[in-house]
Amino acid sequence: MKNILVTGGAGFVGTNLIKRLLHEDYTVYSLDNYSTGLKTNHIDGCNYIIGDINDIDVFKTYLHDIDVVFHLAALARIQPSFEVPEEYMRSNYQGTYEVIKYCTRKGIPLFYAGSSSHHSGKFKNPYTFSKTMGEEIIELYQKHFNLKSSTARFYNVYGPYQLTEGGYTTLIGKWLNNMERGLPFDIFGDGEKRRDFTHVDDIVDALIKMMQQQAYGYTFELGRGKNYSINEVAKMFEIVPWYQPDKPGEAQSTLADSSLAKDILGWEAKVNLINYIKGEIR
Repeated sequence: MKNILVTGGAGFVGTNLIKRLLHEDYTVYSLDNYSTGLKTNHIDGCNYIIGDINDIDVFKTYLHDIDVVFHLAALARIQPSFEVPEEYMRSNYQGTYEVIKYCTRKGIPLFYAGSSSHHSGKFKNPYTFSKTMGEEIIELYQKHFNLKSSTARFYNVYGPYQLTEGGYTTLIGKWLNNMERGLPFDIFGDGEKRRDFTHVDDIVDALIKMMQQQAYGYTFELGRGKNYSINEVAKMFEIVPWYQPDKPGEAQSTLADSSLAKDILGWEAKVNLINYIKGEIR
């Protein structure tokens, strides 16, 4: 396995994955439409293709020798999905279906970035629905069309190249930006929602192990296995938050059981959130 395609390769997780793959001497291609990806994330040595996953067949001349696909391209975050649900269906459902069909026709193994929001129920919000539908299509094609694939569900990923501004940013990236710029720190609800925060280096470690061990037919939960309330995160930042009305569609708690990843891959998350935060704000 030498030639690798990363969809969403100009995004947060994709950039970190590409950086590691290049370091390990793989030939890497990125397919990204830059709806949330950034050209400033480009890593020297990667072959970047500007395009949409819905049109993946258009780029077959560039991708004719691909050995593995990491499918990370997606519209993320829950709240924006209520505003433009049709865009989430087009990207996360239909786009994923096009990638699945492409990999099935070509006999290419596929590793899919799922979401921990799956556990709150697929009808909780449009984002979760669209991501869960991707998992279900993969399961269908594994059973009936010989697709080699596994899903990796991510739990609240943070770290280098994370977005720090805009509607698609996550809590850690947003709060680091707010601290740098002297902006207020909002908490929506009472701050008792709990999240399992996972460093992107740990996520990348698991993805590469999945590929190198050819671990097909699994759904891996990739989290730290410890969660914190948002109030506890605020204490790590040593800030006083502003409490705002709660937002709809979000789970009260996420907490990964990564025992399957430990048993099959020999993987465990290592980076502690508080150590990362203290390192960033000192």
